[in-house]
Amino acid sequence: MTPGPRRRNTAPPREEVLAAAMATIAERGLDGLTMAGLGREVSMSSGHLLYYFRTKDELLLQALEWSEGRLGAQRRELLARQIPVRERLDAYVDLYIPDGHRDPHWTLWLEVWNRSQNADADARARQAAIERAWHRDLVALLAEGASHGEFRAVDAERYATRLRALLDGFSIHVAIGLLGTDRGGILAHVREFLDESLA
Repeated sequence: MTPGPRRRNTAPPREEVLAAAMATIAERGLDGLTMAGLGREVSMSSGHLLYYFRTKDELLLQALEWSEGRLGAQRRELLARQIPVRERLDAYVDLYIPDGHRDPHWTLWLEVWNRSQNADADARARQAAIERAWHRDLVALLAEGASHGEFRAVDAERYATRLRALLDGFSIHVAIGLLGTDRGGILAHVREFLDESLA
């Protein structure tokens, strides 16, 4: 009896690897994410992972892009709702701010930002593309709110830049678990700022 054809070891889909990386970050933090450990999770050797991702930096950036893709879909869905612009702006802020200390998406963002100091031009351009998507949607919301008379007229580009800087600062406090900081309190601060500056 002749043996059948040998089954080839096929790599798991890229999305499975990236989902496993995010799950590891959520469960054990970035320190718990190693190429060897991730390889065990998806039944690949660390060498095989490096073949696909080249470096851990590239793996982290692709995981961030994958996570942002999912968040982007949520953001587009909420921005398309037929509700007042202010309610959509509050939903945007709610999606932006981390869920809490060690939020996996923000933990990953902070690490990629930190590593970007030594990143190549392509990696930095990919990070900037993620930032531009959030910025573009916020500018559109602000312009729509002003055109409908819900917000006072502002320079949407400048206001969006300042608001996102505020959101980033608060988000870092939540993500690192700064003592005395909690998500509910941060959301209240942001909503008060929006009331004062856009009314």
